[in-house]
Amino acid sequence: MIPRRIVLSLVAGLASTMLLGACGSSTSAGSDSTATVTPAASAPTATAAAASTPAAGATTTAYTVTARAVDGVGTVVTDTNGMTLYRYDKDEPSPSKWTCKGTCVKTWIPVIVPESVQTSGVEKSFIGTVHRNGQPQLTLAGWPLYRYVGDTAAGEANGQGKDGEWYAVAPSGQKAATTG
Repeated sequence: MIPRRIVLSLVAGLASTMLLGACGSSTSAGSDSTATVTPAASAPTATAAAASTPAAGATTTAYTVTARAVDGVGTVVTDTNGMTLYRYDKDEPSPSKWTCKGTCVKTWIPVIVPESVQTSGVEKSFIGTVHRNGQPQLTLAGWPLYRYVGDTAAGEANGQGKDGEWYAVAPSGQKAATTG
């Protein structure tokens, strides 16, 4: 009977921790968005699903950013699942600072990475993280990176040029140019 109580206590404690963690990861106007950029060698990895937050108990695989040609925008950086990554003109690259919060993150999902990041066609020294409510958000050349909810399949770049402030990110960290 005692081992069962211990297991139940552990499960309850884990559930409480996850709920509190979810509350702590919500965006708020008072959150500090400035942090030291962490090199990729010590930056965390995402789950295979590349979710914006890792699931408890999920097996982690290396999170990979890849340079990939996407119709209409040229060569851009994509995530593990081939989804286009974006930068926001209101963010700051040096030091890395994110400004998308509140309702913004419902449309533009911060790329949260839990361990290490691998690259293909992207200079590894350009990769880092910035702390976002206690979690590491992926950066490229200092720019915090996001996914757009309007991209539903790999290779789409429906967020390109949105509101004149959101752009697919090129492997150099610059804005991708719309190619027509």
